[in-house]
Amino acid sequence: MDVINKWVSKLSKSFVAKLWQGKRMQHILLAILFFVSVFSLLVFSLKPQKFDVSLGQRSPSDIFSPKDIEDRWETQKLREKALESVELIYSFDPGVHIEVKKDIEAFFQLVYRVRSYEDVEESDEIQEAEQVVEKPSLEEENPLNLTREDLQTALNEPLDKINYLETYIYEIIAQNMNTGIKVEDLQKSKNTMRQYILNIEEFNDDLKELGVSIINATIRPNMFFDIETTEQLRREAVESADRIIIKKGDKILREGDIVTYDRLELLRELAIVTDDNKIDIMLYLGIASIVLVIEILMIAYIYFFNRETFEKTDKLLMIWIIMIGTLIISKGVANISIYIMPVAVSAMLLSILIEPRLALLVNLCLTILISIITGNDIIFIVMAILGGTAGVFSVINTQQRAAIFLSGIVVSFINIATIIGIGFINSNEVIKVLMYGFYGVLNGLFCSILTVGTLPLWEYLFRVVTPLKLVELFNPNQPLLKKLLIDAPGTYHHSIIVGNLSESATDAVGGNSLLARVGAFYHDIGKIKRPYFFKENQLTSENPHDKLTPSLSSLIITGHVKDGMELAKKHKLPKEVMDFIEQHHGDTLVAYFYHKAKNSEHGENVDEQSFRYGGPKPQTKEIAIVMLADSVEAAVRSISSPTKDKIEKLIHKIIEDKLMDGQLEESDLTLKELDVIKKTFVKVMLGIFHERIEYPDTDIKELKGRKSYGVNN
Repeated sequence: MDVINKWVSKLSKSFVAKLWQGKRMQHILLAILFFVSVFSLLVFSLKPQKFDVSLGQRSPSDIFSPKDIEDRWETQKLREKALESVELIYSFDPGVHIEVKKDIEAFFQLVYRVRSYEDVEESDEIQEAEQVVEKPSLEEENPLNLTREDLQTALNEPLDKINYLETYIYEIIAQNMNTGIKVEDLQKSKNTMRQYILNIEEFNDDLKELGVSIINATIRPNMFFDIETTEQLRREAVESADRIIIKKGDKILREGDIVTYDRLELLRELAIVTDDNKIDIMLYLGIASIVLVIEILMIAYIYFFNRETFEKTDKLLMIWIIMIGTLIISKGVANISIYIMPVAVSAMLLSILIEPRLALLVNLCLTILISIITGNDIIFIVMAILGGTAGVFSVINTQQRAAIFLSGIVVSFINIATIIGIGFINSNEVIKVLMYGFYGVLNGLFCSILTVGTLPLWEYLFRVVTPLKLVELFNPNQPLLKKLLIDAPGTYHHSIIVGNLSESATDAVGGNSLLARVGAFYHDIGKIKRPYFFKENQLTSENPHDKLTPSLSSLIITGHVKDGMELAKKHKLPKEVMDFIEQHHGDTLVAYFYHKAKNSEHGENVDEQSFRYGGPKPQTKEIAIVMLADSVEAAVRSISSPTKDKIEKLIHKIIEDKLMDGQLEESDLTLKELDVIKKTFVKVMLGIFHERIEYPDTDIKELKGRKSYGVNN
């Protein structure tokens, strides 16, 4: 069973190891790690404090809104108030007045006909009238359903009074109906008209009662409720009512306030009540969206514009650690002031460690993330963007760590100028703005301290070769260079000249000249092990190779590459520098000893491959240039009487031979660049091996005389 468990454990470890070794899987895991870590940090920073409150109790402290939210209860009150303010709409029907008038007119016409008939009945022609006209009956027809007493009044009162009553009724009805009578106001209108009738002194009580009865029987509403129009106005009023929005940071409850139902429900909606397990889905979705967008933007930029970094998982991991570290530190110092948050430190570090353009993008992304945490303060956003940008530009090509403090001062100046500028535009509180400016100065200094303090850590952990590291490496006090100077002074001098040649040529073709110089300084450190087997270190005419076979001599010569790699690993030189040691000879032929072996008695059995360096060929422009500079320096130094023409021809031949031998085919050097390199080599070598002026005898004597008296030119 133990054997099976061990086998399963070994298999799982092997599977995990292979899984991690896959570049795509590494990228996926890093992307997940970035998203989860940044998302968690933002959730932790933005998740609001919860309060233990319940209905009817007093608030334990001031409670502020963690986000913008609509106060539905206050909004509803405004809408109800808006509804109440809308008056009911009534439509006026003029036809009702006409109908009422016709009814009254018909009644009085009937009265007049009945009374007219009675007058005819009393005349002498009664028999003839009976034959012509049928006697009308007011009680039978009675269109207004009046009482018998009212009908008797209409028949018995003087005709002129009846006429006057009719006219007055028309006037009263016209006055009331022209202004409109609503259903709910009908009785009120009847009472008003009744009072008008009763106040007429010319009428006796019977006539007044008749008039009131006629009005009550005929009057009716002529203004009707317009439901459709009223509802439309109500909808418009509700829509136009302002929504009450509680802004982020607004006070919901003061300490000691009674917690009402609407305030408690509002707190529940905000998910800040301890007894409520509600999750603020909108908050999590918002954070996830912004983190995802920033991650996609960064991945796309690195993939399309910095593919070398994209292929190196350790550098991607370093970017993540720097960003997360900056977010954590910023969160920690936020309690002092948001203007101390060292956003620019990530930009400065990445500008030195990787590439300035990527540093600018990271600075922008971090500014967005931190501004979300700090509540989108406009002064902070502008300060962080401008300060980080200034930090990136100020550390480009920095070769002294002390210069980073100067970069911190530049960031401080940008910070205080930004804070004061925007602060004075938006506020008249001078003291407050100046205090923020002081924090901005501290921010810049804080960034420089963090950059200088952590830079060696990043260089060591992720083996990043920065310009600062390169400057330290070509310091003569470095142990390897010191040993090279003491044990192999000729090689040391050779390396210095090769470094000068390489630096000038690399700079001319737009390469990393500082890296080329340092690589040239260390490319021959393997010669420390057997210095006197190399011509530049032989102080006498005796050559140890004269006592060795060509194959053994070739083995010793080519072995300085292996010896150099061992020394480099022992002294933990960066891989970028070790590549110069391993590749600066490529797989070139040790021609002298090869031809010496070919000319020996067993020359026909000589294998050319055994007289070649082990390679690989130079993989970068810088290493290829050091290879050429190495050969050029050694060859030109061997010329007995160097002239410009000789140097030019020799350099041209060396470059052509390396090109024809295929040593430069993996270095991406173009023919145009090779021509520039050749011209640069010629210029530098002419400066080293310039022709001396031959002084006349008299001048020589004069110079000697001056020296004897301690006189110098």
